[in-house]
Amino acid sequence: MPKTTQLRTYTVREGLLDEWVERWRTEILPLRLELGFTIDGAWVDRARNQFMWLISYDGPEPFTDRNARYWASPKRKAMNLDPGDYLLHTDDRTVEPQL
Repeated sequence: MPKTTQLRTYTVREGLLDEWVERWRTEILPLRLELGFTIDGAWVDRARNQFMWLISYDGPEPFTDRNARYWASPKRKAMNLDPGDYLLHTDDRTVEPQL
């Protein structure tokens, strides 16, 4: 399968941006890496209360299948983390490099 990269932009509930980033860094990120994803960067836009990151997968199965495996994993369920508690809006875009 060809490499797939998504630019994900999350608008976070007021006052929860730092907590979201910490949970992403300590819980979500390690599991994503364990499952073979690559994180190409992560940023915070405090003026807009947004968190943005680039996530890629370049493995034997489609990105969507690997992403479904992430969501179905026991480790993900054990996080007891409902994105709706933190995120007002998500925008996931599949992007291609031009450089």
